[in-house]
Amino acid sequence: MSITYSKKVLKEFTEPKNMGEIKNADGIGKVGNPVCGDVMWLYIKVGKNKSGKEIIKDIKFKTFGCAAAIATSSMITQLAKGKTLDEAEKITRNDVAESLEGLPPVKMHCSNLSSEALKKAIDDYKKRKNGSRRIVK
Repeated sequence: MSITYSKKVLKEFTEPKNMGEIKNADGIGKVGNPVCGDVMWLYIKVGKNKSGKEIIKDIKFKTFGCAAAIATSSMITQLAKGKTLDEAEKITRNDVAESLEGLPPVKMHCSNLSSEALKKAIDDYKKRKNGSRRIVK
């Protein structure tokens, strides 16, 4: 079975943005897909914008997986950076796929992973902020 990726997916795969880890991150989201073996960590730093709303000041990822997993990780960081937490939480798998000019149907689960990792990182931040113990799954 051959898989055809858009030029945008190939660019994000070969030249990913925001790759790496944030030391002392405010929130961490880790997700994986046992079927395909993709594993993704998303790290966020939270700051405030001029109106005092919490925003994603910095965001990075580490992903072990296929071209689509790496491309979607890169794209979610670009979509979320600078957004308020509420705006970032609303980013969907379809937003990620559309920003990549489409994903093959067999690879759509990768965009699920990236949006799920972002939501988990934001949840982790909120739990830490409220004094809950940090649990990253």
